[in-house]
Amino acid sequence: MSTAKIDARDKDFPYKELPVMDLDPILKGDRDAIKSLAKEWRDVAETLGFMCLTNHGISLDKIERMEQQIIRFHDQDIDFKMKFKVNEHQRGYIPSKTTILKHSEYEEHTKTDTVECLVLATDYPDDHPNVKAGKQFYSQNPWPELDGFKEEIMDYWDGIINMCKKLLPVWAEALEVEDGFFEPHFEELYSYFRLAKYPKVDFVEEKEFGLGAHADTGFMTILPMAKEPGLQVMDTNGEWFWPVIPEGALILNLGQFLERWTNERFRATPHRVLPPRNNDRYSLACFVNTGLDTVAKQIPSCVSNDNPMKYPEESYWDFYKWYLQQTYTHYGKVAEDSNA
Repeated sequence: MSTAKIDARDKDFPYKELPVMDLDPILKGDRDAIKSLAKEWRDVAETLGFMCLTNHGISLDKIERMEQQIIRFHDQDIDFKMKFKVNEHQRGYIPSKTTILKHSEYEEHTKTDTVECLVLATDYPDDHPNVKAGKQFYSQNPWPELDGFKEEIMDYWDGIINMCKKLLPVWAEALEVEDGFFEPHFEELYSYFRLAKYPKVDFVEEKEFGLGAHADTGFMTILPMAKEPGLQVMDTNGEWFWPVIPEGALILNLGQFLERWTNERFRATPHRVLPPRNNDRYSLACFVNTGLDTVAKQIPSCVSNDNPMKYPEESYWDFYKWYLQQTYTHYGKVAEDSNA
């Protein structure tokens, strides 16, 4: 019997198309379109939890310029990047092979992830009460000193956030809550942005990942499909597949805070990234969430006498802090370094 090792990427994973949502009438302010889209939106959120968005208003040129900025940062030498080492506010640079998902319900992880990334988050002003109080996550970004870098990042990021705000009525209609239910929770929203590089790997061992199996933490995540394959999604049957989306579409997936808020009516879908084979892979994932002080309280359409609330009331700040401490090995080390 042959004992030759098999590259983990060579397993027979199927390709499946993600459900497509056309945002054109929504972004044009068509209120009737919200109701017609919300049913399909609800069906996807209750099952796969991954969809793709077309006519979203973010140009291919803007996406391409963003990828060039990511490459530009990651092409800098390690001494430059380590000047922005991730801090206790979960902002900054995280080198390759320094993280492993130690608390995953979906898959055993035995090797450190190959991904390296720069994590940015909402910049709060100096006079914000929680900044003055030194509260964790209320901080400002360590922006790299690269001409035009911040301006290009913010132009793209603001476009994603503005698009997501226009989707809030669809979420409300899908959950059968009053119009305007979510808007107050996004007045001071918390967003973070992972500018990631997945170095190419010639041979991928079993249980070796670019980023191990996980579900995102917050409300919704938006990202374009990377040029190099890597992203895999877990179907409702527990099997992994390669997602297929139309050219220029954006991917949207749900996070765990929304899953908990909806009492698991909506699904925060497990996904992972396998290291690329041919070229380095670059990814730009925007996580658009409620304010950190938003508390997830029960939603009438998500609870009943037979289905009581599964989770205690909890703010996004509390959940995010818990998730980081339980999930990433580097996070405890960051706290130790900060208190040294």
